Amino acid sequence: MSYLKGLKDGSPIGLGYFAVSFSFGIAGSKIFSWPLVTLISMTNLTSAGQFAGLQIMADAAGTFIEMALATFFINLRYSLMAISLSQKVSPDFGTVKRLLLATGITDEIFAVAMSQKRVTPIYFLGLSTLPYIGWSLGTLVGAICGEILPAMVTNALGVALYGMFVAIVVPQMKVHGPTVFAVVIAVALSCAFKFFPPLSGVSVGFAIIICALVASFFAAWLFPMQNVNADDEVAK
Repeated sequence: MSYLKGLKDGSPIGLGYFAVSFSFGIAGSKIFSWPLVTLISMTNLTSAGQFAGLQIMADAAGTFIEMALATFFINLRYSLMAISLSQKVSPDFGTVKRLLLATGITDEIFAVAMSQKRVTPIYFLGLSTLPYIGWSLGTLVGAICGEILPAMVTNALGVALYGMFVAIVVPQMKVHGPTVFAVVIAVALSCAFKFFPPLSGVSVGFAIIICALVASFFAAWLFPMQNVNADDEVAK
């Protein structure tokens, strides 16, 4: 797997990230100067975590500890993605490379990487390059143009994030029944956390993790995948 292939696979994500981070840049420009807002995106690659932290700073009512805990719980799902992705990386994907490239793990990048048979360091670097550039550049442009565009336009740009999720999940649902089952379970649980009073107090980060774990557990339990040894297949 080459760097150019990763670059090609990551180009749609980079375009989508540009649109989403554009709105983050506009929102951040109300609090900080454009260099500081851009620096936030250059040192982070997470939409929900950045928006949550920005909201706490905008309200000026939260402490640094509250902001750290909020972003930690929201982004905690990436640790689950990293564990899952670690089962697909090539042997030369050592600890140092994993630490350096870990910041590139996002929902969309993870989904594309998991669709590959084997993930090499150079491929993952290429896969993360354009999303990182798109996220940082979109924030920069949005922060500079923050005072120009109306709020209606910037809110519309945020829909691009959900469009990316749909584009990634729906094709897999068309060909894989257990994926449909897992998605339905996750959606049902997510709605319960949103609208059911006893569960509505659970933080977004914990809700996402619980939905993912429960949906994955039942899908794996009811639709187990046969573990075939590659060497045995070759021998046959």
